[in-house]
Amino acid sequence: MNTEFKFDFSNTETSATLQKVQKRMPKNRYPGPAPVRKKDGDKSMIRNVIFDVDGTLWDSARQVTAAWQEVLDRHPETKDVKITVDDMYRYMGHTMYEISCMMLPGISEELRALIMQDCMENEDLYLRAHSGDFYPGCMETIERLHEEGYRVYIVSNCQDGYIETLIEDAGWILGPVEVEGDVQDFECYGRTGKKKGSNIRLLMERNGLSKESCVYVGDTAMDEAGAAQAGIRFIYASYGFGTVANPKAVIHEISELPEVLQRLSK
Repeated sequence: MNTEFKFDFSNTETSATLQKVQKRMPKNRYPGPAPVRKKDGDKSMIRNVIFDVDGTLWDSARQVTAAWQEVLDRHPETKDVKITVDDMYRYMGHTMYEISCMMLPGISEELRALIMQDCMENEDLYLRAHSGDFYPGCMETIERLHEEGYRVYIVSNCQDGYIETLIEDAGWILGPVEVEGDVQDFECYGRTGKKKGSNIRLLMERNGLSKESCVYVGDTAMDEAGAAQAGIRFIYASYGFGTVANPKAVIHEISELPEVLQRLSK
């Protein structure tokens, strides 16, 4: 997490209470984005795979539910609120502000912000002790993608710190392929306050990636819409949490991805 995190509540200025929340947040554990690359030379080939997180790389619903419930039980205003894993599946893919409205509609905006901040901080700690469940074949697929010359990126609507925790839990290295990085760069709502389509474009611009060379892999209609907004092709991970309308391709398990990428590049 970094000190620039903002909840975007109806695009109003952050209140004094929220500013206090920001000041007590730890600094990001990572030094920053990957260095900007030169633009892709062969625009007809898919060379860059951008992943969603929840429902695509791993399923952390069980762990996050437990972490958030601990926080809700501690606050007098929410001690009667009980959330389930099924609730968490409904929340996955939404921004943290949207989740706060869905989960805690009956309390003030500022109190929701404070409680959600506590939830995120406890979630980060909990996931370090209880990793999310990576989908079968995930590690092997990421390794194979690199062996076949692809670069790997992540964009999610999650809070800052969540992708870093996933990277650490996987034992991956964040950095360019030249230093054997497993994930070249990432972006999220928690760092920018922007939604998925804008963050995909931001990551592409930062790394000099052409639209033709990129695909986004995700599992929900929000992922599909984000890819469309960024102008890139979308691959639907049908093993995840949601449904989509018109993906460019479908994978039923993550290990199918390399073959699908080869077909799309022809």
